[in-house]
Parts: sequence; C-alpha cells; structure tokens
Amino acid sequence: MPTAGSPLGDYLRARRGATRPEDVGVQSHTRRRVPGLRRDEVARLAGISQEYYLRLEQGRDRTPSDQVLQALVRALRLDAAGAEHMARLTTAEPVDMAAAEAAVPTEAMAALLDTWPDTPAYIITSRHEVVLSNALARWVVPLGLEPGRSIPEVVFTYPEVRALPTWPALADRTARRLRFYGHPYDERLHAIGARLSALDPTFRRLWERHEVDPYTDGDVRPFVDGYGQVPLHHQTFVVPDTPGYLLCAYHAVPGSESAAALAHLTDRIRSGAAVR
Repeated sequence: MPTAGSPLGDYLRARRGATRPEDVGVQSHTRRRVPGLRRDEVARLAGISQEYYLRLEQGRDRTPSDQVLQALVRALRLDAAGAEHMARLTTAEPVDMAAAEAAVPTEAMAALLDTWPDTPAYIITSRHEVVLSNALARWVVPLGLEPGRSIPEVVFTYPEVRALPTWPALADRTARRLRFYGHPYDERLHAIGARLSALDPTFRRLWERHEVDPYTDGDVRPFVDGYGQVPLHHQTFVVPDTPGYLLCAYHAVPGSESAAALAHLTDRIRSGAAVR
C-alpha cells in the first residue's frame, strides 16, 4: 500500500539515502550513522531552507515550484529520467486504475498486433502486466508474454528466468521501468511491490532505491528455444488515451542471424508447426 507521506516525499527520501556524500562534494567530518545525505545537506545543495525541504519529504508541501524541482535535480544528481519522474510525482492524483483499465477498448490494439506477424510485439499495463501479445512475441519470450502474466512476477519468481546469465541486468531494468511507468497511487502496483519485496531481497533492494529508467529503446538477448540467445533491439511506446499502456516491440538487424531466427519462427507459426 502507499505510504502515509506523499509520492514526492518517498522519492526524495529514497534518493537522498542512495546519494553518496562524496559524489556531490559533501565532506563528512563526523561518523555517519546511515548512508546517504542528511536533510540539511540536500537543502544546502538545493539552496532551500531545511524546514522547507523537511515539509517536502513529509508530504506537508506537495507542489514545489519548477525552480525548486530543478534545484533538487541538481542537488541529488538526477538524470533526465529521474527529473521527469520527480516532476510527474508532484502532479499525480489518486485514480481508480482498475476502472480506467476496464474502460480501455482492446480490439483495435489486438488487430494492430496481428498485422505485425514478423515483429514480436506486445502491450502491457503501467504495472507491466501483459494485456495483448502476438504469436511471435509469445515464442520469443514464452514465459513472460502470455496475456495476463505479470512481467515483474516472472522476472523475480521464476527459477528458469533467474538462471539466465542476463538476469542481473534484466532484474535491474525491470524494477527501474516499473517505478518509472507505474502510477504512484495505483494500489495494485504497491501490492506487487510489497509481495515481491517480501519474496526476494534483490527486488526489495532495487525497489527501495526508487531508481527509474523508461528504457524506451535498447538491446536485449532473449533465450529462444532452439535458437539460443537471440540479440534483438527493443522499443517502447506509450499508447495514447490509455491509463499508461505501453506498446513494446523487438526487431533484428536485417541480414543478421537474429533476423534469420525470427523469419524461421514466423514461417513455423504460419505453417502451424509452432503454436503458442
């Protein structure tokens, strides 16, 4: 469940605790009882009063000015994704995500995916739960892209996924994306975070840091049965007029072994030799 503070306060507290004093030019003359920066140090770096910064962390002030936000970005050394995420937290409002998602018509999205038989593609909620996927996507990532599956649950609780050599990077990326795209007032998001934190110490450590990354594009290496690791490029697009749905697609470099593997899989699916 969400904390009694505020999304912005939770984020500031987490990032303050994860920022090493030496990385922001703060010298320690006394022994620190906990890692990270003190509140007064963040306030001084941002050029604001300690009392005002305390109000932000405690949720007593939830709408800082753009000037203050930019000062906090500099003080905490946030990257572009962190700055965007923090700004979004200041404007987030409670929402009934279940009702919003139930109102989304999926027929057109399903038809779109079916027009891309040569491209593994799928649509997920802001919690990274699979809404739709085409046949090729389900073959490329059979465990994680079945409709109804929770990608974070698959990544952190399936032994065969944890055994992958790329799992540490996959786990880090999954937690960061979930934080970036998840709605801060989504009760189901907080339930997923609480459940996985109780089950897995790696997830708990990553989740508590509040690090974010939209990962709009990048390289992935899924292990495809019969083909081994297949290097692919991944792209993510926000679906308009939805409560944070994401369209994700993989593609291979033309003429590469990965492109040949996808073409072979597509032929098998069309012929009925590969059904999933």
